[in-house]
Amino acid sequence: MLYAMLCYDSEDVVCAWSQEKNDAVMADLGAVQQRLAAQGRLGPVARLMPTTAATTIRKGREAMVIDGPFAETKEQLLGFFIVDCASLDEAIETAKELGDACGSGGSFEVRPVMLFNPVAPTL
Repeated sequence: MLYAMLCYDSEDVVCAWSQEKNDAVMADLGAVQQRLAAQGRLGPVARLMPTTAATTIRKGREAMVIDGPFAETKEQLLGFFIVDCASLDEAIETAKELGDACGSGGSFEVRPVMLFNPVAPTL
C-alpha cells in the first residue's frame, strides 16, 4: 500500500537554517531516499516552497483567491514522500527514519493513499 508521509515543521526554523545545515539535512534525507529507492519503495518526493509563495482558493458560491497559506499554524507542510509499505507499522517506521534524518522538531503525518487517476499524468 502507498502511504503519504507529510512533513510538517516551523518554516521560521527551517528557513533560518544555514546552508551547511540545510545541505546536511538534505544529505541525510537523501541516504534514506536512496535506500527506499533501491528497495523499489520510493515514489514521488517534493519539497514545497514557503507558504509566502502560496495562493489559496477558498471554495464557495464564488471561488476567492487569496495570498498565503490556508490557515495560521505553528507548523507548515514543508513537503511529502510517497512510499510503498507492507503495513502501517512499516510506514510508521519509515516516517521515523525520515524524521530522524531531518534532525529538527516538527512531525510527520502518515496517511494511506487512495489513487485516483482518470487521466495519465503529463509530467
